[in-house]
Amino acid sequence: MPQVVLTIGGSDSGGGAGIQADIKTFSALGLHGTSAITAITAQNTLGVQKVFGLQQDAVAAQLESITDDFQVAFAKTGMLYSADIVNIVAEHIKKMRIPLVVDPVIEAEAGGRLLRPEAVAALMVQLIPLARVVTPNIFEAKLLTGVRVVDMASAKDAAMRIADLGECAVIVKGGHLDCTDLLFEDGDVHLVQGRRFQGGNHGVGCTYSAALAAFLAMGMTLLEAAIAAQQFAANAILWSMPVGRGVGPVDQMGALREKARQFDARSC
Repeated sequence: MPQVVLTIGGSDSGGGAGIQADIKTFSALGLHGTSAITAITAQNTLGVQKVFGLQQDAVAAQLESITDDFQVAFAKTGMLYSADIVNIVAEHIKKMRIPLVVDPVIEAEAGGRLLRPEAVAALMVQLIPLARVVTPNIFEAKLLTGVRVVDMASAKDAAMRIADLGECAVIVKGGHLDCTDLLFEDGDVHLVQGRRFQGGNHGVGCTYSAALAAFLAMGMTLLEAAIAAQQFAANAILWSMPVGRGVGPVDQMGALREKARQFDARSC
């Protein structure tokens, strides 16, 4: 029976990020993805135009429905929008004891606030303490800690401060630096070195955290999952689709299609 994973976040009408990116990632990795939508965005490759947050009971009903039927191996959160939604999600995760990846999505890179200012405190107090691992980029790390991340030393400082919120592991993603991710776990630091690929990167952060949750659900150690998730996200950039007039979305299925084409060629 395939593993079941859960994404809790916002819907991207342009299909590049959010819930859509997560479900595509789970599918590409052979897991069954479920979702609880927290907000609906009017969004495309140019940015986020409008955000419509869902009511607390709508989010709670989705979560109850999922866990009433499925045994969730791992969950990840993305855009949570409001303090009320953060609290609802935290209560359910705690009650069901679901292992959790927290991707602290605060602002869209193309523009648009995705987490209300008052919800940041709720995220830090209610949800991060429940996380197995938190995956901020350098801008999210600064908003959570006040530390401006410019190198591995400042990334470690920020990671330690986030870890202190709940004794969780932290991965400070280095895509905006030199593509080296810093993993801080149980006082130890691991550097996961990557390389930059040319291509669109819309949705790469969601894809990374979804892949990390998927690999952890498969039983990998956190370091193994961090390495595999970085490689998966990089390949998704490599196969990104030049659609729309803005930043092209990553393609989680590109490597699979290429393997299928190679198989067909050998069969002939």
